[in-house]
Amino acid sequence: MLFLQNVTYIHSSRDLLFENINLTLNRHQKIALIGNNGAGKSTLLKVMAGLLEPSEGVVKAEDTPYYVPQVFGQFNHLTMAKALQVDEKLKALHQILNGEVTEANLTTLNDEWTIEERCQAALTYWNLQHLDLSQPMSTLSGGQKTKVFLAGISIYQPEIVLLDEPSNHLDTFGRQQLHAFIQNFSGSLVVVSHDRKLLNLLDSVYELSKCGITVYGGNYDFYAAQKQVENNALAHDVRSREKALRKAKEVERETTERLQKLDARGKKKQEKAGMPTIVMNTLRNQAENSTSRVKGALAEKVGSISQELSDLRKELPDADKMKFGFDNAGLPKGKLLVSAEEINFGYNQQLLWRQPLSFRVVSGERLALKGLNGSGKTTLIKLMLGQLEPTVGILQRTENKAVYIDQDYSLIQNHLKVYEQAQEFNASGLQEHEIKIRLNRFLFPKEFWSMPCSALSGGEKMRLMLCCLTISNHAPDLILLDEPTNNLDIQNIEILTAAINEYQGTLLVVSHDQAFLEQVNIEQTIELS
Repeated sequence: MLFLQNVTYIHSSRDLLFENINLTLNRHQKIALIGNNGAGKSTLLKVMAGLLEPSEGVVKAEDTPYYVPQVFGQFNHLTMAKALQVDEKLKALHQILNGEVTEANLTTLNDEWTIEERCQAALTYWNLQHLDLSQPMSTLSGGQKTKVFLAGISIYQPEIVLLDEPSNHLDTFGRQQLHAFIQNFSGSLVVVSHDRKLLNLLDSVYELSKCGITVYGGNYDFYAAQKQVENNALAHDVRSREKALRKAKEVERETTERLQKLDARGKKKQEKAGMPTIVMNTLRNQAENSTSRVKGALAEKVGSISQELSDLRKELPDADKMKFGFDNAGLPKGKLLVSAEEINFGYNQQLLWRQPLSFRVVSGERLALKGLNGSGKTTLIKLMLGQLEPTVGILQRTENKAVYIDQDYSLIQNHLKVYEQAQEFNASGLQEHEIKIRLNRFLFPKEFWSMPCSALSGGEKMRLMLCCLTISNHAPDLILLDEPTNNLDIQNIEILTAAINEYQGTLLVVSHDQAFLEQVNIEQTIELS
């Protein structure tokens, strides 16, 4: 069991990340921990793992949690064995087998005579049997580093496992392995992930926000359905308050006009009646005070409804605040964009694909490009963009406007400020205030405009990229997305999905996120092997 009571975490900068978090992880329970970027999911996971001390509150665990981090650069200087913290046991075992049966070696080994076999079996399960435990972590790919730490679960067999974005660097087969492993795992599990297929394997969803943790007693699909009900109710409340505000403003206008007319008529009557000036001034002051009180009451009501509406709008999902307004691509549907006949590409005189590729891409299609890590997906994209030429075969490209969006959003120039980056795409000559309105629409208020793009998160760069596309004069004929969801949380994946589904042009997606592929309505697949 893992137990958190009134846990608060404050950054060294004195910024509050979360407070009064209460959470109980029971035996054999498997939960998803989700929340927007910046909510503190990874930090909370490190607090659970004992890697960070909470600023306030209590963390208790019956067993030591096993933690798989999201990034692995801090282990690059270590061997696989050192990263898994089995190097000393393996060394002691080998020394004992070579006759050095010392008290120190026996203490270090601690009767774990099968440690080497467990390590090899764990690596084999994750298809890492070709790697040696003495190999430096720096020589491994991102997916291999993830699998090394996942292998540690089988080696240590912990009761509590904490996983931070475990599928980020895994290809389709690796994700399938991970999903099967999670289904069969008998211990307690906390998973931070945006992989919705994975989240659907878990018992319940814990959403971390500024309000603390909200528990949804079902998998991700159950959570999404519940959130939709909540969001529909919120949208209804927003529309109701908008209607009330329009009505209140109308009443305010009509009442003001009526009072002005009454005041004017009263003044004329007084003048005709020949009242003394002092009496007229007294009556006029009384009328003005009465009018002022009525106007004040009406203005207070309008202000109150406006504030309620503003508060409600802040609760709206970010995707609902945005209006993408993509223009239709200029090419007619069905026009041939790319034609490949028996193409292949070679590095150092060795061809990349076992079988030459033949395919056609026509305007309006939605295609997925699939293959294991290292199968040449990015190379094929570069061929289709004309950045590379095939070693063999014929590749024909129709002149078209294509935009390539990789997982690092490299079209965003880090040395530019946010406003300057938006201006780079201003081919239609929008005025400064119009660009700033677009930036606001994509959740970049005034404080972001002078911020360098290098300071933006993955999700923020994605939103800025979408904003730039709407600022440009014309939607691209072809959008190529290379692992677009890898660095995004669920909220930003939903924003990207909504934008792509408004786009009417041709779409080619490289992704291992099956849920994303389904939601953007992929029609065909190009398989690489």
